[in-house]
Amino acid sequence: MSGKRLTPEELDRLGAELDALRQRVVDDLGQADRDYLLTVVRTQRALEVAGRGLLFLGFFPPAWLAGVAALSASKILDNMEIGHNVMHGQYDWMRDPALNSRTFEWDTVAPAANWKHSHNYVHHTFTNVLGKDRDIGYGILRIDPEQRWHPYYLGNPVYAFLLMVFFQWGVMLHDLEVERLVSGEKRWAETAGVRRLMWRKGLRQAVKDYVLFPALSGPLFVSTLAGNATANLARNVWAFAIIFCGHFPSGVASFTEEETAGESRGRWYHRQLLGSANITGSALFHVLTGNLSHQIEHHLFPDLPARRYPMIAPQVRDICARYGLPYNTGGLARQLGSVVGKLVRYALPDRWWGGTSGPTRGTVGSGRGPRAA
Repeated sequence: MSGKRLTPEELDRLGAELDALRQRVVDDLGQADRDYLLTVVRTQRALEVAGRGLLFLGFFPPAWLAGVAALSASKILDNMEIGHNVMHGQYDWMRDPALNSRTFEWDTVAPAANWKHSHNYVHHTFTNVLGKDRDIGYGILRIDPEQRWHPYYLGNPVYAFLLMVFFQWGVMLHDLEVERLVSGEKRWAETAGVRRLMWRKGLRQAVKDYVLFPALSGPLFVSTLAGNATANLARNVWAFAIIFCGHFPSGVASFTEEETAGESRGRWYHRQLLGSANITGSALFHVLTGNLSHQIEHHLFPDLPARRYPMIAPQVRDICARYGLPYNTGGLARQLGSVVGKLVRYALPDRWWGGTSGPTRGTVGSGRGPRAA
């Protein structure tokens, strides 16, 4: 699905068109965007209050189930539509200290400061560049054929399941760069600052969810603890599914460091288009994904308010069609199914499924081009 090979001139025109599209959105930002975010924040807070209140009635099973549902939705909104997007700087123009990327902290164990480095900078700068983008496999999975196979990867499906269940902890530990510690590229002492933030945030979250609120419910301690754990699990599974479907389904391309050396603006856009995928769904579905169901638009314009992605998606798709580039999109079941298929396939030695791995590929925009995983 790498599409047509673009000439340097075509890449420059592609970059200019997408820059112009971004500027039109920036020029149009205003009260509607502010009102939208504030409405989502109020909804999230109302759901949290309702959820925690209903858990205090945990002796009545329907109330417990309703409480878990409300708290799960609250955590999903906080993580996806508020936290992720605010920390990308999408709403810094509002000059609201409570919703500024520099000061915002989300309801998850991963410290905002650590996450912003590994995600906003590393992942969004080096998207799908092997050896640079640490989100490829999250340091524990083989999700791309260019990752050299090792017997360790036979456990790929098991590791993926555990990462899904404990996703917030996986995101937190991701910042330790364990694979670099194991290889000797990084020393344990160099992680002191990262570990300090992880310890403080992780302990605070664990106490809040598994000690404080359960204790406030008195004799319903165990019931409330179970409700909080279930809400965290729901948020973890949902976030894992949406993120993996936006980055790793069939047809998403990966790149070598050599291919991206001296990358122009147009070539950077080209890489984002080929290295991301969308998920189709309803308006409510898109809100619950933080509009990361429009992962292509997000990777093109990570600092634009995510509510704008569905609005500009038809224009992005038209640009892709005119330049002969793929626009990878599909339903949740289809995208998730292809991710699961890759996790199982790449768990096995290449010779078992007829794959080959090689250290080099052609230059983006000419030659052989990027390889679709």
